[in-house]
Amino acid sequence: MQQPIQVEEEVEPQVGETPEEKTINIVQPADAVRPTELSSATGVASIEPTPPEPAQAAAPDEPETTADRAEIEAIVGGYHGAPYQILGPHRVRVGGQEMVAIRVFRPLDKAVDVLDIASGERTPMKRVHPAGFFEATFPQRKEIFPYRIVVLGGDDVEYELEDPYRFPLLLTDFELYLHGEGNFLESYERLGAHIRTVEGVQGVHFAVWAPNALRVSVIGPFNAWDNRVNPMQRRGDGGVWETFIPNLPKGTHYKYSIKSQFLGYEIDKSDPYGFYFEVRPSTDTRVWDIDSYQWNDQEWMERRAQTQALDRPMSIYEVHLGSWRRGEGNAFLSYRELAHQLVDYVKEMGYTHIELMPIAEHPLDGSWGYQVTGYYAPTSRFGTPDDFMYFVDYCHQHGIGVLLDWVPAHFPRDAHGLAFFDGTHLYEHADPRQGEHRDWGTKIFNYGRNEVRNFLLSNALFWLKKYHIDGLRVDAVASMLYLDYSRSPGEWIPNKYGGRENLEAIDFLRRFNELVHEHVPGVITCAEESTSWPMVTRPTYMGGLGFDYKWNMGWMHDTLSYMQKDPIYRRYHQNEITFSLIYAFHENFILPFSHDEVVHLKKSMLDKMPGDVWQKFANLRALYAYMYGHPGKKLLFMGGEFGQWAEWSEARSLDWHLLQFEEHRKLQRFVRDLNHFYRHEPALFEVDSSWEGFQWIDFTDAEQSVISFQRRAKEPAEMLIFVCNFTPVVRESYRVGLPISGLYQEVLNSDWTIYGGSGVTNSGMIAAQDLPWQNCKFSAPLRLPPLGVFVLKPVKPPPQQ
Repeated sequence: MQQPIQVEEEVEPQVGETPEEKTINIVQPADAVRPTELSSATGVASIEPTPPEPAQAAAPDEPETTADRAEIEAIVGGYHGAPYQILGPHRVRVGGQEMVAIRVFRPLDKAVDVLDIASGERTPMKRVHPAGFFEATFPQRKEIFPYRIVVLGGDDVEYELEDPYRFPLLLTDFELYLHGEGNFLESYERLGAHIRTVEGVQGVHFAVWAPNALRVSVIGPFNAWDNRVNPMQRRGDGGVWETFIPNLPKGTHYKYSIKSQFLGYEIDKSDPYGFYFEVRPSTDTRVWDIDSYQWNDQEWMERRAQTQALDRPMSIYEVHLGSWRRGEGNAFLSYRELAHQLVDYVKEMGYTHIELMPIAEHPLDGSWGYQVTGYYAPTSRFGTPDDFMYFVDYCHQHGIGVLLDWVPAHFPRDAHGLAFFDGTHLYEHADPRQGEHRDWGTKIFNYGRNEVRNFLLSNALFWLKKYHIDGLRVDAVASMLYLDYSRSPGEWIPNKYGGRENLEAIDFLRRFNELVHEHVPGVITCAEESTSWPMVTRPTYMGGLGFDYKWNMGWMHDTLSYMQKDPIYRRYHQNEITFSLIYAFHENFILPFSHDEVVHLKKSMLDKMPGDVWQKFANLRALYAYMYGHPGKKLLFMGGEFGQWAEWSEARSLDWHLLQFEEHRKLQRFVRDLNHFYRHEPALFEVDSSWEGFQWIDFTDAEQSVISFQRRAKEPAEMLIFVCNFTPVVRESYRVGLPISGLYQEVLNSDWTIYGGSGVTNSGMIAAQDLPWQNCKFSAPLRLPPLGVFVLKPVKPPPQQ
C-alpha cells in the first residue's frame, strides 16, 4: 500500500506598499493569507501562516501530490472559498525535506509547464486530477521564485501565461475594517475591478462583498466563463472576496459567479462597483480605467461654490438624454454629440444648469433610469465613461452646471443586479413589509446595515468626485422617510418606538448630506420630498435633514390645478394660486415642472391649459411668468419650453418639428427671454428663502382672478412688480398699488406680440400717483392683458451732475 506523503506548509509574513499606490512590489507572493493586524510602519496588513491539514493518502491509481485531496476536489468542483491556500506557489516539507510546490487548475489545457523567469528553465507539471489540476515540485528550491506557466491548449498551440495565484492579495485589514464599519467612503477605489500593476505585471484586481457566499469566482471570455478557473479569496469575517488576474486588458467583459452557502443557490452577478457595462440587453460588466481622462474645467470648479450659492440664480433644464433628440433611424446620440448640441441649446435658452434624469446603468429603457443595476457606471447606451466625462467637462467649460438624479431609495429585482446577491437578502430587507415597494415592483435598501450604507454613501461621493457632478437630486425621499409609504395597515412594521418614521433612512440621509458637503464643498443636494416633513433643508445640527433644496411639490400641484381650470371657474380657487406663500420660506425650494407632470395621461404642459389654441399658449406663458416671479429656483422639463403637444415618451425624440410653426417659436423665445431676464434681475433670486424678498400687493381680487406682488433684492431699492391676470378679459385702468413714488417701466409682458400675445401693454413711463391703494402709499391705473403677466420696474433717476 502506498504510504501517505507527509506535508507541512509554511509562509512568511509579507508586506506591500501603501494602499494608495497602484504599483505593488512584493518579492514573494503570499500563500494562504489571513489578515491579522495593521503594521504601524506601513499601514498595510501583516500576514500570518495558515497551516493546512495533513495531506491524505493517494489511492493506488491516483498520482502523488503534496496537496490535500479534498481541497483539490473543492477546486475542481467549484466550491473552494480559499483558493490561495492550495493554488499558486507554496513552500512545503515532504519527508522532512523543504521544497517548493506550484499548483494550477487548467481544465481546458492538455499540458502545463513551469517557466523559471530567471533561468528560462521549463519544468513539466504533473496532472494530479483528470479535470485539469496540475502540480510541480522543486526539491532543490527552498524559496518561492518568479515564474510563469506555459500551457498547451486544446488547439495544440503553446501559450505563456502568468499564474494569478502567485500574486499577493492587495486589500488591507484597515480597509476591510472600514468597510465593515460603514466608513470606507472611497470604497470605489478598492472594490470592483481596477487595473493595477503588481510585481511589474499589469492586470486587474477584483473585489466584491458577498459574506454569505461559499465560493465567488470571476468569469469572462478569458476563462470561457468557467467558474472553477478564477475563484476569489475570502478576506476575514467581513465577507469581501478578492483576486488579481494578470494581463486582462481594458474593456474585458466579466461577471461574478456566486455559489451561496445556502440551498445550493448559484448565480452570475454584474459587479455592484462596475464602472462600465455592456449595452443592454447584455448584463456583462467591463473593465475600465476611469482615471485616465484629462479634465479641462478648472475655472468652473474654482468658482462653483460661488456660482451655486443660495443667493445666485438657478434655472434648471431637466433632460432625459435618450429622448431629448435622436439621430438617424431613431438612434441614440452619443454623450459627445449631446455635449455639443445640448450645451449650445441650453446656453442660448439661458438656463444655468442641466439636470439629468438617472444615467446610472439600468436594463430597462421604460424605467427612465430609476431602476438601477450599475450604480457606479454611466449607461453605455450613449458611450463610454470617458465620453460622459467629456459631456460634463464640456458643460463646465461653457458655464453650465450638471445635476444628477440619484436613486438610493430602491433598486430592481433583476437577477444580475443587487437583489438576493449572495443567496441572501444582502442589500435589501428580507421581510417584504420592509424590503419591497409594491407600487414599483422594486427592493428597498437596508439602510441599517453598515456595508449597504457604505455602498450608497461611497456612490454619492463617487459621482461628485470622479465625474465632477455639481449636485445630486435625491429621488423619492418621501418613500425613504416613512415605513408606511403607500402601504395599508398590516403591510408595514413600526420602528422601535412604534412610529412610522424610518429611523435608519433618516440617519442615512443626514449622514449623506454631511459627507457630501464636507468632502465636496460647493455642490448642492436636493430632495424630491412630497410631504410636510419639517426642516428638510435645515442643517443636521439643528435637527434637519441637511439638504440644500427641496422640490416644492405642493406649489406645483396647486398651481397646475388652478391653471388647468377654465378661467371662468378660477375665481372660486384663488387659494390654489396663493396658498404656497404660507410656507414658501419654510424651506429652500425649487419650483419644478418635471417629467412626472407630462406622462401617464396627465397631458403635456401646453395641452393641460384650457381654451382654444391661442388661449392655451397665453395660459402657458402666464404660468411660466408667474413661476419665475414666485420665490424659489426654477426647473422645467425639456419640451415644455417650446410647447410640446404630445406627452413625453422615452422611446422617441421631442417634437422639434413643431418649431416650424410660429406659435411654438414665439413660446420658445418667451422662455429664453424669461431665463435671461431672471438671471439679470437680483430681485428674482437674491432673497428666495425669506420674506424680505417678497411682499404681496394684493391677493384678494378673486372675482377678477388678479394677483400682484413685489420681489426685492438684498438692496431693497432693487425691486420688481408682478401683476397677473388669469382671465381672458382685458382690464383697462385697473389700479395697482405701488410701494414707492416715481416712474415705473414695463420690462416684460407675456402678452407682447413677439411672444404670440395680443399686444395689450403699458407703454411709456408709468407715474406713481399719490393715492394709497392696496396697503401701498402709491398706485397707478394699468392695462391688464388677457391671460397675461407683466412686470414693472422702478426707473432710477439719472445721477445728478
